[in-house]
Amino acid sequence: MFWRKKRLNVEFHDQIALSTPLEELSFVVFDTETTGFEIFGSDRLIEIGAVQVKNLVVTKQSFQTYVNPKREIPQIIHQLTGINDEMLDEAPDSFAGIESFFHFIEEQKCTCLVAHCLPFDLSVLKSELNRHDHEAKIPRGVDTLDLLRTLNGYSPKKDLAEYAQEYGTPVFERHRALGDALTAAYLFSALLHRLLDRGCKSWGDLLFMADQHRRQIAMS
Repeated sequence: MFWRKKRLNVEFHDQIALSTPLEELSFVVFDTETTGFEIFGSDRLIEIGAVQVKNLVVTKQSFQTYVNPKREIPQIIHQLTGINDEMLDEAPDSFAGIESFFHFIEEQKCTCLVAHCLPFDLSVLKSELNRHDHEAKIPRGVDTLDLLRTLNGYSPKKDLAEYAQEYGTPVFERHRALGDALTAAYLFSALLHRLLDRGCKSWGDLLFMADQHRRQIAMS
């Protein structure tokens, strides 16, 4: 008998025409905080934050939850984030926290997840679900770093706050999930307007732009 993971059912509104105008899309920009970078090892999720971008602007729809990592918070992470063990004692476990986050995504009728350095945040979600013997369908995602590389070329990787300052968008509480999600969301909104000026009008155009620098790397 083959062992199969359970599936966390969540409805994403990603089955849309590529010609759908950007103004009609609902994005959820999110961020995670963890005890470290060894997310497939001993490090764990401790916070999720998210905010909706719709009609090309950041809305008031937001989400935040702490997550109990079932381990101590390293001192360096406490110093960086301000999160301590006591703040997480009564927090839900990672499965319940991710499930609540997915419900928020459903409520926003999300077409696309967005994050700054998206692969890391998606890996955090997947690794935590795996710990609970679950998997989930994750919708198409867009990384703000990919859009920045498409717009700016191969500039050195900067901190999220540096990009926000470069584009004149606000910087919220750093190294906290909701604060970084808000910073990324306002940056993403500014990037969407820049892309519109370059003729990026639709869902299909955005996907093309997001993948453009990867195609350039493959051809070089």
